[in-house]
Amino acid sequence: MTKSVLIEKVSGKVEGLSKKQVEVIIETMFESIKEALAKGDKVEIRGFGNFRLRARNARQARNPKTGTSVAVPPKKVPFFKVGKELREMVNKV
Repeated sequence: MTKSVLIEKVSGKVEGLSKKQVEVIIETMFESIKEALAKGDKVEIRGFGNFRLRARNARQARNPKTGTSVAVPPKKVPFFKVGKELREMVNKV
């Protein structure tokens, strides 16, 4: 599902809001999640899941083209942990 399809579905279910208004709401929601993660906060949406950051350690990797060793610095990556309700719903199908 793309963001535009999500906007279509939400605007179809919510009366009184235009597609443009729904788009602003969805964009604001995504921006809020991104800003919270950038600050290092955890985002919890009950019944859906949690977004948080995970730290990856520095490591040695190999350039597949040249075969030379490359140092990969430590970094933080976004991580999503699915909630119980969503996990059960997906496993029913």
